[in-house]
Amino acid sequence: MLHHTVLRVVSKLLIPVIMLFALYVQFHGDYSPGGGFQAGVIFAAAIILYALLFGLDNTLDVLPSGVLQGTAALGVLLYAGVGITTVLMGGNFLDYNRLAADGPTGQHLGIFLVELGVGITVSSVMLLLYYAFAGRGSRP
Repeated sequence: MLHHTVLRVVSKLLIPVIMLFALYVQFHGDYSPGGGFQAGVIFAAAIILYALLFGLDNTLDVLPSGVLQGTAALGVLLYAGVGITTVLMGGNFLDYNRLAADGPTGQHLGIFLVELGVGITVSSVMLLLYYAFAGRGSRP
């Protein structure tokens, strides 16, 4: 692999900023455009940038595919768990008003948890897809 010193140094500065922006999009998504899907893609793009510059093997050492499979399932379970919780509390599936005593608090909590589940799942699946395409011929 070619060693691009300038790209590596700049990426070491940019990757944390990209991840911080992903967190901003994630947590600000219920008040403005953005949310789980966008944050998941931005976070995965930071990891993919790391993989492009430092190699897939180094990335797999830091973030193995088994962990990503687990986090993808965890995100789906979080999304579905919020919906099932609202049903068990006597409401409809994803009826956020049931999650708290007053409606706005329940809406905020429900949207936050669902968007968090979406963000975790999207990020994990994007990285698993990248691993599948970039890892042809390398270790599983």
